[in-house]
Amino acid sequence: MDRLRDENGCPWDREQTLDNMKTYILEEVYEVLETIDAREHEKLREEMGDLLFQIVFICRLMKEESKFDIEGVIDGIATKMRRRHPHVFGESDAKTSADVLEQWEAIKAKEKDSDSIFHDLEKAGPALLTSHHIGSKASRVGFDWPSAQSVLEKLKEEIAELEAELSRPDGRVAEEVGDLLFATSNLARLAGVDPEDALRRANLKFVRRFKWIEDRLRDIGEKPRREIVDQMEELWGQAKKELGPG
Repeated sequence: MDRLRDENGCPWDREQTLDNMKTYILEEVYEVLETIDAREHEKLREEMGDLLFQIVFICRLMKEESKFDIEGVIDGIATKMRRRHPHVFGESDAKTSADVLEQWEAIKAKEKDSDSIFHDLEKAGPALLTSHHIGSKASRVGFDWPSAQSVLEKLKEEIAELEAELSRPDGRVAEEVGDLLFATSNLARLAGVDPEDALRRANLKFVRRFKWIEDRLRDIGEKPRREIVDQMEELWGQAKKELGPG
């Protein structure tokens, strides 16, 4: 990294800024997720290296501005992990993962000097993932649905409310859609499913099936268009059978 950023180093690397790096590090994170899903372990090793390089790059930029360096980053996270695991590195007692999470939240709240369970809630980021975190935090103090099945009843209620708003000219559709999505994220949580990951997989599945349709249409000199939607629907059914549930 020192060589790349040196005055005789790489022109492209020398031009990069902290803002530029946001896009690159996000891309690398998603590529790591894809290789984990595919269980491509050798490719995962490579992608982890790419992600690590982005971290080293950002640390180098901050070192140039005399803010911090990579040694400070590593020391900081090691210190934090020791502080957040007093049941391992201290004399606290936590016998279950639930005990650990409760202790973790208490330590974080003390560090942030806040008595709210949402003291560290993300102000920016995927809304679905944030919804999942909100439900998780509320559940740790007992404010939760008793089971995934009970959330299904809530979903039915939210769907009915959405239907009612859709029938009105000035209906509060966006609000009701939000309520439906929030309930869905909690259903996923209680069912032991990460909703962000589940939706990402569903997105990939839809694209994979639709590309299969495009290939079949291309074989007959066609392409997706409204006029052949019935044929596309038929091909969709075939794609589901051909590609399977994944």
